[in-house]
Amino acid sequence: MPEETLWSKFFNPEQILQQLEVTHDLKSIVDLGCGFGTFTIPASHIIQGTVHAYDIDQDMIGQLQFKIAKQELNNIELHIKDFIIEGSGLADNSIDYVMLFNILHHDNPHQILNEVYRILKSGQKAGIIHWRSDIPTPRGPQLNIRPTPEICKQWAIESGFRISREVLLEPYHFGIIISKP
Repeated sequence: MPEETLWSKFFNPEQILQQLEVTHDLKSIVDLGCGFGTFTIPASHIIQGTVHAYDIDQDMIGQLQFKIAKQELNNIELHIKDFIIEGSGLADNSIDYVMLFNILHHDNPHQILNEVYRILKSGQKAGIIHWRSDIPTPRGPQLNIRPTPEICKQWAIESGFRISREVLLEPYHFGIIISKP
């Protein structure tokens, strides 16, 4: 991860969350690979319920924990966990929305998507964001390991999801909303 001040310049979290249909009526959100909390904290301000924030990096969780305490937020639960190997530990069909932001370049995206499918309630959504591979970007994984929107949609369909909508998140990202039938 780059320094947080640089990282934050690449996103308008509130606008992205709105475009990816994170709304006030959601009771539970999962942020897989929460990092600095770039989307975790803004999502916690939008929803009525709980944001479950997962990261494998103790330092990222520590930094996010500090921000949560400083802002006196009480609707974020932090999880230090390798959710790809261990799963999230959340109950089947228990979550209203999952954020898959800049994470599907992992070696086994189906494993991630299968866990999302397991925990997501029927009729609910997940949002995918990733760095574009068709243009140069100032950060992100190597171009040759970045998934395209087409491959992300294919993976989602193979994991049982329906494609709800695509959005271009200028200037460096694309977004896809998927839903569990």
